[in-house]
Amino acid sequence: MDATLRSKLEHIRERYEELEEMLCAPEITGDKPRLLSLSREHADVRPVAEAFAQYVTAEQALAESVALLDDPDMRELAQADVDALREQLAASEHELQRQLMPRDPNDSRDVLLEIRAGTGGEEAALFAAELWRMYTRFAERHGWKVETLTASEAAAGGLKEIIGTVRGKDVYAKLKFESGVHRVQRVPATEAAGRIHTSAATVAIMPEAEELDVQISESDLRVDTMRSSGSGGQHVNTTDSKVRITHVPTGIVVESQQEKSQIKNREIAMTMLRTKMLDVQIQKQQAERAAARKSQVGSGDRSEKVRTYNFPQDRITDHRIGMTRHNILGFMAGDVDDVIDALRAHDEAERLAESQAGGKS
Repeated sequence: MDATLRSKLEHIRERYEELEEMLCAPEITGDKPRLLSLSREHADVRPVAEAFAQYVTAEQALAESVALLDDPDMRELAQADVDALREQLAASEHELQRQLMPRDPNDSRDVLLEIRAGTGGEEAALFAAELWRMYTRFAERHGWKVETLTASEAAAGGLKEIIGTVRGKDVYAKLKFESGVHRVQRVPATEAAGRIHTSAATVAIMPEAEELDVQISESDLRVDTMRSSGSGGQHVNTTDSKVRITHVPTGIVVESQQEKSQIKNREIAMTMLRTKMLDVQIQKQQAERAAARKSQVGSGDRSEKVRTYNFPQDRITDHRIGMTRHNILGFMAGDVDDVIDALRAHDEAERLAESQAGGKS
């Protein structure tokens, strides 16, 4: 282990021991805001401190085993221990480097999920609806809550557009690489000749913004109210509850109509607006970062073809990491963890390589 990494880990271990003492002090336990802050820091550094303690223990065991190599009666057994401990230390060092990588500050946020039908007409709309069901079922597997904010149905029963929230633990961390163009290849139900068509839908995953994240001036907004349309109860078409907000400087438009109250719909629309404005900032940062990398994972480029769903060949291919898997019906039923985990691991490996390269330069 190089001196820089060890120094960082020693500092974390010292801070962990300091926090252990502080959290037991009467002046801290009686100060709830400070206790909460220190408890969060303690939870953050604890895994690293404990992993480093295990690393140090393994180092000591390795030194003892190396010393036994000079003993003819113990050499064979000691050599086996040395080999095993060196492998353990290498794996532990890699894990410690991974744990020290900066965490995306948005990873713990809830998200705004937006799916739009692209090229392919009604078939694209049907695929958009299937993607929505896929993410809904994936969310159910993880105990997340999904809420539809607005939806526009197509004539054949699909979705031209749907926007909703997904709330739960580390939602953005798991879904952030799903943004982009999803392409489907299959024979549409309306295709009499049995020809394979290619259609597409666009997925956008945006970390939900809070008021402090984005400053919006009221003078930059144009707010329109109108009567709701579609299903939704007695208030539909009887009150001006639907709210559409346009952010004039950027041209971003959001609307909400699912609540009976115009005030609640305005609150929802403002959350959507802040989220979209934050997303613009994040996409710009990710694009700048991706420009210096070979891979486009996490680039934020919504026009990028990220995945193809080939039904005739029962194949799903993620083009960013060259991963292919089968059982497309299971995948569309929400069994997508393996692909999402592979995307996260790929991004993590690249960031770790960048971090190591930066530390050597």
